[in-house]
Amino acid sequence: MPVAQARTGGGREQFSADELACVLSHYDIGFIESIADYPRGSRKSPKLLLQSDQGKFLLKRRAKGKDDAFKVAFCHGLQLHLAAQQYPLPHLIGTRRDNNSMLQWHGSVYELFEYIPGQSYPHTLEATFDSARVLGLFHKLLSGYESRWQPATGSYHAAAGVDICFRQIPKVLGGGTASEGIAALGELLDHLQQAYHNCSATVESLGLSGWPQQIVHADWHPGNMLFRENHVVAVIDYDSARVQPRVLDMANGAVQFSIQGGGDDLSQWPTEVDLDRYSQFVRGYDGVCLLSEAEINAIPYLMAEALIAEAVYPIAATGTFGRLEGMAFLKMVARKVDWILDHAPQLIRLGANTSS
Repeated sequence: MPVAQARTGGGREQFSADELACVLSHYDIGFIESIADYPRGSRKSPKLLLQSDQGKFLLKRRAKGKDDAFKVAFCHGLQLHLAAQQYPLPHLIGTRRDNNSMLQWHGSVYELFEYIPGQSYPHTLEATFDSARVLGLFHKLLSGYESRWQPATGSYHAAAGVDICFRQIPKVLGGGTASEGIAALGELLDHLQQAYHNCSATVESLGLSGWPQQIVHADWHPGNMLFRENHVVAVIDYDSARVQPRVLDMANGAVQFSIQGGGDDLSQWPTEVDLDRYSQFVRGYDGVCLLSEAEINAIPYLMAEALIAEAVYPIAATGTFGRLEGMAFLKMVARKVDWILDHAPQLIRLGANTSS
């Protein structure tokens, strides 16, 4: 079996030739014809695309911190359960000796998947509908599922960590800022924090804490799906899966698939959500898992909570959101949150009409 060291760049972790040869010796995937870098996802988790006489496969070494064997086993249990029910996802390839879904070797954890070609989210109404339909199917297939391993809990809703981030952000962004800039940052953070708490209280008043909980994906966004002809052909990345009320998953998906972005100038990003895509997302989900009136009423407020929480965690840690400057990103988030809350009655009516 010929194995060559893969080329890498850009500061990404890589496989050594010896490591790759040893790891591949644990799998029976035939004659390896070619090996290519697959430079996507975390730079700390190297991936290779393998072409063999038995097909295409994706090899991954899990990043440190994401390689707890029990957490990996929990995620793999979900994937194997879903795969057995024909859910669209890349199938795990078992090891040669014991058909184990993960390989533990020299302190690292490796996974091998079948490779599924696909495209990124095409932003069409049909693809939006199908994304929500597949989320509903995910919830339906995992309703009542019990894992041998302890699932994570917690969510973006009423999270104590969000308040910690609000306290940390001035320390990260305030250094060297003029006094008027510090005052503006304080006002912005106060506004977002108050909005977050008001939304949390509104959702609790609807009874969320008493609603049934189940395994959810907890990271439902376009980057975790592959599409072909406007249909989802694979859902990937199950590392965030946990126990929550299902509407938290659904509301996060609703904002992820209806939000509108733009270029580097955040001030030019559209403030409003795409109402057509929002309606299609609700329609697609409700066609599989019927939404209650209370869940529909909670969605706009959970969307606002999700937007705020997703923004403040990375900005509190690094001062930026990816490559985008933190202060400008928070201003953009505030505009979008204000729009959602101002139009919450409209979003609720759309949701109710869609599900009727």
